[in-house]
Amino acid sequence: MRFGKPKKKILLRDNSAFVSIFRMLADIQTLFDAGAHFALPRSRRHPSASLYLFGTKDRTDIFDLEETERRLEAARAFVRSLSGKSLLFVGGKHEAVEAVKAAAAKAGAPYVAGRWIGGTLTNFKNIRKRIDRLQKLMDERERGELEKYTKRERLLIDREIDELLARFGGLVSMAELPGALFVVDTRHEDTAVREANQLGIPVVGLASSDCDFSLVQYPVPANDTSVKSVRLVCGEIADAYLESKKSEIRDPKSEKKEP
Repeated sequence: MRFGKPKKKILLRDNSAFVSIFRMLADIQTLFDAGAHFALPRSRRHPSASLYLFGTKDRTDIFDLEETERRLEAARAFVRSLSGKSLLFVGGKHEAVEAVKAAAAKAGAPYVAGRWIGGTLTNFKNIRKRIDRLQKLMDERERGELEKYTKRERLLIDREIDELLARFGGLVSMAELPGALFVVDTRHEDTAVREANQLGIPVVGLASSDCDFSLVQYPVPANDTSVKSVRLVCGEIADAYLESKKSEIRDPKSEKKEP
């Protein structure tokens, strides 16, 4: 007895779509495991955050991790395109300090992991003078050139070095304005974000539901108070920046000699 024609087997000629979906699901699971979906109490929600929310549970907003993953991938793609330009990591609140330092060290990038000094971008010429002063004093100390001063004078110089390191130590390698900023908690670092906006410097921002997403060109809507979540996103951005450096090495901007 025949019950109809057997169904044809569906063969995937190109499994790239399947692979992409699998990777996205894996990334979403990683975000979930890091607690990236937890936002803040609904009472603290900024209107611009509504687009990135899945819902509310026990009066706490929950991020839509599919949207978070899409935004994170867009941020990674942008950072990978920064070939030849620097990325400044910024995060001064206690949940972010160590993650920002570690990510910047991994990526070989400048960073601010303390209080943002007003004018760091908009008054960079004068800020650079302070950084040059720091570099000069450290070089002189390393070469033993401070021995010509009295003990009290050396003590004062050491104190100056410590103060300059605390304020500008992460910026020593930044000879010019950065090509972009990566900011942890754009509300906490609103001065840095506004300076970047003023100068037309793109901002990649890890932002929770209390942040103004309209100020950030590449927002990553996720938990910015969880150390695991912050560390995860910082690491992803650092990896993307390393890729931009590798692409710069592979494709140097040099004209080919004519035969």
